[in-house]
Amino acid sequence: MEQLQSEVANSEMKRSLNYVDLTSVGIGAIIGTGIFVLTGIAAADKAGPAIAISFIVSGIAAGTAALSYSEMACMIPVAGSAYTYTYATMGEFIGWIIGWDLILEYLVGAATVSVGWSAYFTAFIESAFGYKMSSKWVNSPVSYVDDAFVTTGDYINIPAIVISLAITGLLCFGIRESARVNTVMVGIKVVVVLLTIFACIKNINPDNYTPFFPPNEGKFEKYGVSGMFSAATTVFFAYIGFDAISTAAQEAKNPQRDLPIGICGSLIICTILYIAVCFIMTGVVPYRELHPPGQNAAKPIAILIAATGMNWLNIIVSLGIIFGLASVMLILLMGQPRIFYAMAKDGLFPEIAARIHPKYKTPWFTTTLSGVLCALLGGILPVDVLGDMTSVGTLFAFFLVNIGVIILRFKRPDIPRKFKVPLGPFVIPVLGAALSILLLCTASTSTIARLFVWMGIGIVIYIFYGRTHSKINNPHLARYQNEEKPMGNPEHAF
Repeated sequence: MEQLQSEVANSEMKRSLNYVDLTSVGIGAIIGTGIFVLTGIAAADKAGPAIAISFIVSGIAAGTAALSYSEMACMIPVAGSAYTYTYATMGEFIGWIIGWDLILEYLVGAATVSVGWSAYFTAFIESAFGYKMSSKWVNSPVSYVDDAFVTTGDYINIPAIVISLAITGLLCFGIRESARVNTVMVGIKVVVVLLTIFACIKNINPDNYTPFFPPNEGKFEKYGVSGMFSAATTVFFAYIGFDAISTAAQEAKNPQRDLPIGICGSLIICTILYIAVCFIMTGVVPYRELHPPGQNAAKPIAILIAATGMNWLNIIVSLGIIFGLASVMLILLMGQPRIFYAMAKDGLFPEIAARIHPKYKTPWFTTTLSGVLCALLGGILPVDVLGDMTSVGTLFAFFLVNIGVIILRFKRPDIPRKFKVPLGPFVIPVLGAALSILLLCTASTSTIARLFVWMGIGIVIYIFYGRTHSKINNPHLARYQNEEKPMGNPEHAF
């Protein structure tokens, strides 16, 4: 812990982000595929109109984690997000587990967004130019039906691959994603959401809300109260963005003040917008129509606006969503190297993972690796499989962060806390940990199995590489052994 606090004091990263910038980063990462894509799948296949309640449940779970993140971030304001927090509180092995889990969250999360981007890109091309792209080149070759992968007859999702590689190229060669530019992109996305709400509210048909909880159809996740909870797990993806704020902790001007405001503020704003969109969406369009059969990527906002007959609005909103989702991918693929960086500095990954390009000052190797893997996943897998994997990975990370707050309150009560989780160390962190486990339990067996496989691979890597190269097990190795300076704030490093 003292080593991490010393790192804060001696950080070479420029502190240039205030709470407005951090809130914008959070909103920029949060508003994306969760609301623009996964709401349609969750409402049509799981919750019906009760999808709004699903967002409330997942929002409460995310809110508890946000408070825990805020306390941890104020105590340990260094790059690395939940990895650094668990590394400091629970030791290296648990730190490795959460770091490996975060790699899943950021990588698969970016791939999920790329599939959503593809759906809205094709919708925009069709609305604006009347050209319908062949489904064989804009859909994944497989879908997941009744707990099994089946071929769709399509070849590959080309737009998802192209956007992944394009953003990777920008990040590698020095895109200057300044806080000001990010704020503009956030403004575009918020305007798109508000425009959708106010333009479509007059088209609500109250009959579409009945039944609010569609009767269960025999499967746990198929409607009813259980379906609502299962949908909450799916749409939990919509809240993953706020933890990206904590990866920029060393770039905050006043982290003890700005991080809690940025984390909690972005979460509250997005939750309100999400609930409003869900009520409008299921009020205008019968919920089963929000995810048409045969499509492995939903575009519920486009379906919503098409139902109102306002094609001009569909063009504007689709274009706004295209830029908005691209900014989400940029933030996720920008945050991924920071996780690699923090873990490599602890010796858990090879040194090349912490190396930055001498000319462009970017983490070129891990950025390229992340982008290529993102393109492969987005090109071949359907959005619901990717989204569920991201959600369960995030829930697991949030569970450990909540537990970490409790442990650190007793293990290190001497460390100053300029922000504390309200109501003591038990109420909110325990509630957050319990909700995370509850939502994890509502995920499909296959999703949980894939999470265990991923974690198993990570444990093998730790045993055969991380444990033998870690700075803790090899104290003669300095935490910072390579000569390159660490990444700076996105305004200067990307």
